[in-house]
Amino acid sequence: MPRVTKYFLLLYGLMLPCLSFSQDGIEVKKDTVGMLEEVVVTATRKITTAQQLPFSYNLVTAKQMARAGFRTIPEALMGSVGVFVQKTNHGGGSAFVRGLTGNQTLVLVDGIRFNNATFRYGPNQYLNTVDMYTVDKVEVVRGTGSVQYGSDAMGGVIQLFTREPAFGKKLFSANTVGKMVSRDMEYTARAELGYRSEKIAMSAGYTNRKFGDLFGGDSTGRQLPSGYAEQAFDVKMKFRIGKQTALTASHQYVKQEQVPLYHKVKLENFAYYFFSPQERKMSYLKLETKTSAPLLSAVTFILSAQESIEKRDYYKQANANRFTEEDRVKTMGATVDISSVPGTDWQVNSGIEYYHDKVNSVKWQIPIATSPGQRLRGLYPDASSDNNFSLYTLHHIKAGAFDIEAGLRYNTMGIHIPDTSISTVKLGNVSVHPSSLVVNAALGYSINRRSRVYSSFSTGYRTPNIDDMGSLGLVDFRYEVPAYGLRPEKSYHTELGYRFHNRQVQTSVAIYYMYLTDLISRVQVPGQQAGGYNVYTKENNQASFVKGAELELRYQLSAAFSFYTGAAYAYGQNVSANEPMRRIPPFNGRVQLQYHWQHSYVSVEDLFAGAQTRLAKGDKEDNRIQAGGTPGWNLVNLNGGYAAKHFSVRTGIQNLLNIDYRTHGSGINGMGRAVWLSLQVML
Repeated sequence: MPRVTKYFLLLYGLMLPCLSFSQDGIEVKKDTVGMLEEVVVTATRKITTAQQLPFSYNLVTAKQMARAGFRTIPEALMGSVGVFVQKTNHGGGSAFVRGLTGNQTLVLVDGIRFNNATFRYGPNQYLNTVDMYTVDKVEVVRGTGSVQYGSDAMGGVIQLFTREPAFGKKLFSANTVGKMVSRDMEYTARAELGYRSEKIAMSAGYTNRKFGDLFGGDSTGRQLPSGYAEQAFDVKMKFRIGKQTALTASHQYVKQEQVPLYHKVKLENFAYYFFSPQERKMSYLKLETKTSAPLLSAVTFILSAQESIEKRDYYKQANANRFTEEDRVKTMGATVDISSVPGTDWQVNSGIEYYHDKVNSVKWQIPIATSPGQRLRGLYPDASSDNNFSLYTLHHIKAGAFDIEAGLRYNTMGIHIPDTSISTVKLGNVSVHPSSLVVNAALGYSINRRSRVYSSFSTGYRTPNIDDMGSLGLVDFRYEVPAYGLRPEKSYHTELGYRFHNRQVQTSVAIYYMYLTDLISRVQVPGQQAGGYNVYTKENNQASFVKGAELELRYQLSAAFSFYTGAAYAYGQNVSANEPMRRIPPFNGRVQLQYHWQHSYVSVEDLFAGAQTRLAKGDKEDNRIQAGGTPGWNLVNLNGGYAAKHFSVRTGIQNLLNIDYRTHGSGINGMGRAVWLSLQVML
């Protein structure tokens, strides 16, 4: 993006007399004259309006996902202010929140912890294992979350809320969606059935998707291999038990097959490298009840069970062996959240959380010339386990024009890593018990009904997990060996923001500074190689900081036209190594003009990113980042549609100018010019 435009947008936002975060992707309701209303978010574990929230946030709804033709949850976050998406492969997608990603950003699904003990440092593909057709909205809270939701929320928290069946007059319903993208890049079919009554509500759905190889822009052409297949099933049932109590039972299942790791084949001489399958299951029971007792006004109790399966099949050219690896993580969880109202202007959320991860890992070496294979130690020590226990209390206080948020969380872990390996690598049994105590405090002040300033301070942490301590094998473009005795990573985040909103304008600006210490990073072991790759281990050896500015503006030009722009700038520095932090996103954002009248809409947008030439040593060694850094780009998309009572049709052109582009750190180029079409029928 031209430097003049970059500074114009930043200066424009800073000079506005009234500023408030209003992410395009927020479901904005309109009254009879088309003006804007407030939205509701749940970032502090209680329902509040976005205007009152003393933190920066994003909100992307199912309606916006459908209108923009997004393919996956990670891609739906592209263009969200303060969030940047990296794609190692077409079947992945990792969200950077204020410069941090992977196991330094926490993901929740329906309030249940999604991160597990094998989440990797740096980008991972797991966010793409949630079927986007089940998601009602995505909330992102930037720069806070450890007190509210636990370990890993250093960059922030990404919360996915699946659709809730609603009680009501007895009714059966059906819904089908079909979508296709030119050059056979996508075929999607989704079918749903629903039922509701005064005491029972349920929904069930099945999604079948086939993604062809991804075609890049301009001269890139077909990126082979990159396509894969996906199937998903979901069911959710709600039961009303009395006037104040409801029970929810839910199951989600996603399976992806033959998901290629494109850059391994393109750049590292692999004949093939697949995730097959990449599988995720989650079931839970949630009991919600309300009482008239002030100290026990509401209670939410959740029991959950999850399982993730990642199998990797790969063969490097001219190697005598091919390999199969499988990691299986089973997670059991139990959480209790208690809402109290000690006073008229004082609300409290307190609770207990417990998660238990069991990790099974195996690797097979199979000679090309013969069929019998040899079982080896997996990427992780087999039968490793992780116990995660937390206590927290959050206080929401209103004092006149002031709103105060304050909280405290204590977290302790019990990690057991037995070496039951049958390979020659013997590491012994290891048990560690890291713990952390974190606090946050935020203050909001309403200058008047429309203007508000806020400031927050949050400490965050990430406890070392089994991936940190027990990894043995090829990770990215390195060979990694285990490391024990690691301490929790810590963050200290300060933010200052200003919001304004009325029925025509929503706009905001925020500046922040985040200091990170005891960071766990890979360190090369001098003079050692394995299979032609340098050998690395992990240490708590770094301190870094990220500082930045973010701005947004949404303006309702008329009853039919609206304008949106948003941009984010982040500067990350590794203090210990005196170099840039790895993978820091470039200046990026979105400009959009939308027409909406009655049942029709048309929008044109420019997603942009500047060049990223500030590279760490690890960036320069990363074969996914070209020499000198990642060039900037502007991506123009055109979308439109029509919705009636029983059907809707949506279409669009992605990358209208057919540019070649790659998001910083990605292992594959973005989609070139493509036409998409979606048809939905509702009965």
